[in-house]
Amino acid sequence: MLATIAVWPVPVDSGARGLLTLVQRAVPVPAYARIEFGANIVLFVPLGVLLALILRRSRYLIIPIAFVATVVIESVQGVVLGLRTPSVLDIVANTAGACVGLLLVVGFEARRRHQG
Repeated sequence: MLATIAVWPVPVDSGARGLLTLVQRAVPVPAYARIEFGANIVLFVPLGVLLALILRRSRYLIIPIAFVATVVIESVQGVVLGLRTPSVLDIVANTAGACVGLLLVVGFEARRRHQG
């Protein structure tokens, strides 16, 4: 799913513009930029979880892997996909999402150890 969203030829939220506009009118606080930033975080949480489960002894690599993957995705969007706009904020949000996924796994494991 992540790969599909990353290389989708048009902005993935283009079908939801009407809904996003209604949300912004009803509740102006979650401006579009905040919604997009949050969505980018959520999008990369599963990657952080997956990498944390795979790289048990090399978890220090998870954040650099997420960062490099995001830079590659944003670069492809900027060079190959004319209708997509690369963003430094996307890099920050995606990397933060992977970090959240990692923290969820570490927290779950710590809780299990403490209970057991």
